[in-house]
Amino acid sequence: MAHIHATAIVHPDAAVAEDADIGPYCIVGADVTLGPGVKLHSHVVVDGRTEIGEKTEIYPFSSIGTPPQDLKYAGEPSSLIIGKRNRIREHVTMNPGTEGGGLITRVGDDGLFMVGVHIAHDCIVGNNVIMANNATLAGHIVVEDFAIIGGLSAVHQFVRIGRHAMVGGMSGVENDVIPYGSVMGDRARLSGLNIVGLKRRGFNKEDVHDLRRAYRMLFADEGTMGERVQDVAKLFDSNSGVMEIVEFMSTDSSRGITQPRSGHAD
Repeated sequence: MAHIHATAIVHPDAAVAEDADIGPYCIVGADVTLGPGVKLHSHVVVDGRTEIGEKTEIYPFSSIGTPPQDLKYAGEPSSLIIGKRNRIREHVTMNPGTEGGGLITRVGDDGLFMVGVHIAHDCIVGNNVIMANNATLAGHIVVEDFAIIGGLSAVHQFVRIGRHAMVGGMSGVENDVIPYGSVMGDRARLSGLNIVGLKRRGFNKEDVHDLRRAYRMLFADEGTMGERVQDVAKLFDSNSGVMEIVEFMSTDSSRGITQPRSGHAD
C-alpha cells in the first residue's frame, strides 16, 4: 500500500502505485498516475492528466501538470508525461500540452531539473537532460538526449536543442542549437563544440577530431550553408555524429541555426 502522509490530499480516482511515497501537504489530482517508487516530498502539487514514471522524485513546492500558460488554451484534455528516475527539484513547474502542439508535453528518463526550472506546454525533452537552476523552456521546444542547459537561461519557443549540446548559463537562445554544439551569450552564439562533454561521455579521439573538422567546414565563410552541408555529408558519411549534425541542419525549422560570431568558426 502506498505511503500517504495524513496531511496529503489524494483524489480517490488517482492511480497511485503501491510503493509510491506521498509526503506532507501534497495534493494529487483525479487524473494523475504515479508509477512504482515515485516519491513526492512535502508541498508538491500534481494535477491534470499527468503520468509520472517509476522512481521519479519531486521535491517541495513543485507544481506539475497545472494548466499551460497560454491564452489560447481552452481547457482541452491535454497531457504531461514524465519518464523514469527523474530528479525534479524545488519550485519546478511543468505544464501539459495544448491543441496547437499535439496535446502533450513529454519529459524523458533520468533527467535532473534543478531549482526553479520551467518546462512549458508542448515541449519534448529527451533522456539524461540536465537543466540548471532557473533555466526555462518556452512552448513547443525540443531538447534532445544528454543536452545541458545552464542556469538562468531562456530558450525561445519552437527552438530545437540537439543531442549533447551545451547552453551556457545566463544565455538567451533564439535559434536551433546543433547536436554537440556549445552556445552562450545574452543572445546566444555558437562558441564551438561541447568537447568536454563529449570526452566525459566516452567519445574517442577520432570521432571528436572528425566532428571538429566538420564544424569548421560547416561554419566557414566560403559558399552557402546548403553547399557546405552537402560537402560535409559527402566527406563524413561514415561518421554517425557528423551525419547527425547534417540531418539536424537539413530539417525544416522555424528558427534557423545558431551561428558563431564572424571569424570564430574554430
